[in-house]
Amino acid sequence: MKVKNIFSDVFYIEPTKFEDSRGFFRENFNYRDLKKNNLEFNSVQDNYSFSKKRGTIRGLHFQNFPHEQAKIVYVASGEILDIFVDIRKDSKNYGKYSSIILNESTGFVLIPKGFAHGFCTLKDETKVLYKVDNYYNLESESGIIWNDSFLNIDWPQLEEPFLISEKDKKLKSFNPS
Repeated sequence: MKVKNIFSDVFYIEPTKFEDSRGFFRENFNYRDLKKNNLEFNSVQDNYSFSKKRGTIRGLHFQNFPHEQAKIVYVASGEILDIFVDIRKDSKNYGKYSSIILNESTGFVLIPKGFAHGFCTLKDETKVLYKVDNYYNLESESGIIWNDSFLNIDWPQLEEPFLISEKDKKLKSFNPS
């Protein structure tokens, strides 16, 4: 396993892959390997997202205290532009975002608590899986509108319009104060 800090405590993790003529095998999650790399993550829930069409945006979601969630995100098939926004008020990167392209050939990202998270599918029929370290809580659910003017996220330029849920269209703008 190779681990790289790519942005404000967000880690890209490339698991060891064993390939032969049949294909490959890899461990997507290994608690001992994470601990060896000084990363704490106790998975309590697995989530699965399927998006039919390219240009589907999901997010930017997060859970408020005390139900915040760290996430490990990986792609089983297809491809996404994965977005993570630092919303930890004491962070030097508060109100800033970064992104990474993930697909079935890449590793995964570990996003700590205190981040809003979302993604845009870059291919049809994309399957995204993620582990979280705290259970979902409806009353703690929150988010930031995908096209927030303060964050000014560089979403991919596509010919067709983005597909966004009615719920995500009603998320609030980021308020840095």
